[in-house]
Amino acid sequence: MVSINNLTVEFGGFTLFDGVSFAIGARDRIGLVGKNGAGKSTLLKILTGKQTPTAGQVAMPPDYTLGYLPQQMAVTDGKTVLEETLTAFAPLQNLQKTIAHVTQQLAERTDYESEAYHKLIVQLNDANDHYHLLGGDNQEGEAEKNLLGLGFKRSDFQRPTSEFSGGWRMRIELAKILLQRPQLLLLDEPTNHLDIESIQWLEDYLKDYNGAVLLISHDRALLDSVTNRTVELLLGKAYDYKVSYSKYVVLRRERREQQMAAYENQQRMIEKTEEFIERFRYKATKSNQVQSRIKQLEKIERIEIDDEDTAALHIKFPPAPRSGQVVLSAKDVTKRYGAHTVFSGANIHIERGEKVAFVGRNGEGKTTMLRIAAGDLGYEAGTVQLGYNVSLGYFAQNQDEIMNPHITVFDTLDQVAVGDIRAKLRDILGAFLFRGDDVTKKVAVLSGGERSRLAMAKLMLQPYNFMALDEPTNHMDMRSKDILKHALMAYDGTLLVVSHDREFLDGLVDKVYEFRDGNVKEHLGGINDFLRRRKLETLQELERKNMPVDEIKKAAANTNAAEDRQAKKEQERRSRKIKKEIEQVEQTIAAHERKIAEMDAVLANPGTQPIDDIFFTGYQKEKTALERKMYEWELLMEQVNEAQ
Repeated sequence: MVSINNLTVEFGGFTLFDGVSFAIGARDRIGLVGKNGAGKSTLLKILTGKQTPTAGQVAMPPDYTLGYLPQQMAVTDGKTVLEETLTAFAPLQNLQKTIAHVTQQLAERTDYESEAYHKLIVQLNDANDHYHLLGGDNQEGEAEKNLLGLGFKRSDFQRPTSEFSGGWRMRIELAKILLQRPQLLLLDEPTNHLDIESIQWLEDYLKDYNGAVLLISHDRALLDSVTNRTVELLLGKAYDYKVSYSKYVVLRRERREQQMAAYENQQRMIEKTEEFIERFRYKATKSNQVQSRIKQLEKIERIEIDDEDTAALHIKFPPAPRSGQVVLSAKDVTKRYGAHTVFSGANIHIERGEKVAFVGRNGEGKTTMLRIAAGDLGYEAGTVQLGYNVSLGYFAQNQDEIMNPHITVFDTLDQVAVGDIRAKLRDILGAFLFRGDDVTKKVAVLSGGERSRLAMAKLMLQPYNFMALDEPTNHMDMRSKDILKHALMAYDGTLLVVSHDREFLDGLVDKVYEFRDGNVKEHLGGINDFLRRRKLETLQELERKNMPVDEIKKAAANTNAAEDRQAKKEQERRSRKIKKEIEQVEQTIAAHERKIAEMDAVLANPGTQPIDDIFFTGYQKEKTALERKMYEWELLMEQVNEAQ
């Protein structure tokens, strides 16, 4: 178990965390949520030891293993994709040495009944279990399975890593972390570089993962599917809910409403009591009642309302001018980069008022087609035409390359605004959370989320009737994504969006174009309809393989049996470890109880020892430590029950 105790983090007078505490159990699936800038990534860095808190500490067992995927990671070149992925198995070499060394000792010794000999057997069993758990018997097969799940093709395995973009190299790092199977996975926005199919694979993997997961994500569907706890970071505090994200949203609202109701009731009671005291303060006949009310007020434990961060986007797109019935028509379009064909014979037809999504694996041409439609990119064959009276607003994914980093936020809008809208620039920027001195910031110092908001604000300067948005929700927090989604649903123009966020697309789009293997296929219906059909097609493809049915069943049975044996060994190993931890915790609890009993005896007989502030401080520390250990014991007992 990992215990986070009273963490405080301060930066130049600004307090990011103020006494944050919570615990992570062995099988917890925790979604870490909060607005951009709430400190989610900072907390992960503190857990890994990459950053030191101002106060407080993180406690974990000495042999506890962590796997950490940051948003940005330095990667190395010089190996192929498969070779780099196989470096994840480096710890197995130490295990192999341990197994060989202990096996040799057992063969040479004859003290079969001794405790030392028994300890060697236990050590060998643990090392063997751990070796098999980490895939020691099938390292290359495990690596290939993870790479395929994350979207790589077999033809990619022998390609140098230097040929891949940053997003694909991040997938290699994720594959390495998953192969190491740490006891706690720390994942910071892992889906930013994944397409829908890879996200689904990761979702299934994390649900069955035999360890704990602490996940930062703005993908609500992923959080709801994977997590069973939600820890919210809000204005320096941590609020722990034992439910998935959607249930947390409901509970948080209910808790806030109950808190407000209790606070308002108490305030009315206090107000009436103070009125009575003020009214009868100088009447002798009421003096006893007045004193009673004064004491009553002094004893009241005042209800405090949790601070609420109410800053939010305010988006409403201008009414769209009427366009022709056909907004975009692409016929038999082919796009190549050198010898590589991105897609060929692509046909896309979008009519007025439709809301359409481009989906598919990374590198299949979604952004390329969007740029072709926007007139930013040429093509080798076919025709692409915008319809009559179509005005296109384009939100590009690569904001760094489009906006001038040397000018201010205000000037970014001022340089493109024309007419009466120029008088409303500060109002528009305020709606996108650029207030006060924020408007004088240079674009170069803005975060990814701030640049996305600024680029979205530019779309408000003109009433477009066709908007093409490329990954608009990247870097946006949950609340901002919801606001943008509802604004786009209310938008009366035509929408084309590239996104891998299933929850964002759900209910927003009514037609999907899938980019896959150089082809573009139209799917009528929403994103969930598409995903259901896509799964069925995948199953049908598997059934069409040449492998005989009996061999398929036999291979599946062997795989399942091996996985069951592996899971059982790991379960037994974890169970033994948990029981040892329980024994240690129970010993600590007994020590605290003895100390408290001794101090209770002093309180019952004050003459035996001076009772001062130092005594009471020590007494309270013992009680707090006992409560913490009791909570730890309860978590460990829950783990034992789950294992059984």
